[in-house]
Amino acid sequence: MVDAKKCLNAMFAAALDAARPEHVVPAALDGIATPEGRIVVVGAGKASAAMAAAVEKHWAHLSERMSGLVVTRDGHAVPCHHIEIVEAAHPVPDARGRDAARRIMDETLKGLTANDLVLALISGGGSALLALPAPGILLEEKQQLSRALLRSGASISEINCVRKHLSAIKGGRMALACSPARVVTLLISDVPGDDPSIIASGPTLPDPTTCEGALTILQRYGIDIPEAVGEVLMEGYGETPKPSDEGFAGHEVHMIATPERSLEAAAEVARTFGLEAHILSDAIEGESRDVAKTLGAIARQIAERRQPFSPPCVLLSGGETTVTVRGTGRGGRNVEFLTALAQTLHGHPRIHALAADTDGIDGMEEIAGAIIEPSTEFRALNAGHTLQSVLDNNDGHTLFETLGDSLVTGPTLTNVNDFRAILILPD
Repeated sequence: MVDAKKCLNAMFAAALDAARPEHVVPAALDGIATPEGRIVVVGAGKASAAMAAAVEKHWAHLSERMSGLVVTRDGHAVPCHHIEIVEAAHPVPDARGRDAARRIMDETLKGLTANDLVLALISGGGSALLALPAPGILLEEKQQLSRALLRSGASISEINCVRKHLSAIKGGRMALACSPARVVTLLISDVPGDDPSIIASGPTLPDPTTCEGALTILQRYGIDIPEAVGEVLMEGYGETPKPSDEGFAGHEVHMIATPERSLEAAAEVARTFGLEAHILSDAIEGESRDVAKTLGAIARQIAERRQPFSPPCVLLSGGETTVTVRGTGRGGRNVEFLTALAQTLHGHPRIHALAADTDGIDGMEEIAGAIIEPSTEFRALNAGHTLQSVLDNNDGHTLFETLGDSLVTGPTLTNVNDFRAILILPD
């Protein structure tokens, strides 16, 4: 008999290990030609400090020529000797992120030559951490828009489209500031589809989106637009460098960790437990509760009719769902998904599930996610919670803490987005 909780936790651990910087950075560095001049390391994201530490370790013989500045989330710093690590707020930006981004543009990337190499270490979370507003826009205005976008239900590609056009560093601007040095970008993907221009709002990648598109997104979600922001977007002042820009010629981009690779690692673990593993998609988007209803219906079909797969098996998926926040609870997209999934499964005796964010942070909480089992709905009722009331108040973290089913990892120092595993046991 499969130990459901042990199996689910083992799959999640394998998914994390497959994306850890210490495992994926060295192989990428081996394929990069080292320069005659300096190595300047810049970057941002929840994994960026761990990536920087891996660079220093693997290229220790080049340390005398290495310097740089990397911005990471509070609590995600890793000690480095030659690369400065700065912590800043996420997901709503703060002055520390703004000041660090300004230093990168005004100091770190100044005086470069064609013999130098700029190594950009980019991972999810970098958008908020590189908070350098476009001219005429205040940090407070960017903070206001960030809060509104995060609550609106907008997708990460939509949010980052807006961010790029209100920034003085994102949307390819950092790369152009490196001229005439060679630029190599190492990416850990946290976006559905692994589009490099979306990850951390693509500070070193050309941007195909437009100011007009960013304005349309804000209007679509009914977000109040500060006057200065409206002017930047409507007049086109915030337009980003495009793929045709010659300034990107010769730049290298390496995707060193992706959601798909992490799901494949989890699938390998599932097979050691005697389970068939089915990767549904690494790019699922949509409202968390709606995704839960769909995946829950598929899981019941498998358990009760042995279609389209036969149990025992596990359904694996990734991507980035969204939550339109209407309540005042302590929620996140993964616990919202699990609450709605438990409601859909209605205590099915043979279905268990885990959902978590691979960065260890679901929503605004230092909690990665949670696990549900057949008794979840019953135990919730005994604890005074109906699943519908939890959904109405977007309060998943309170529910799963009460039940003792929260998944707390601490900072994982990587980020390949959501991880979901639905385990269906045999009769």
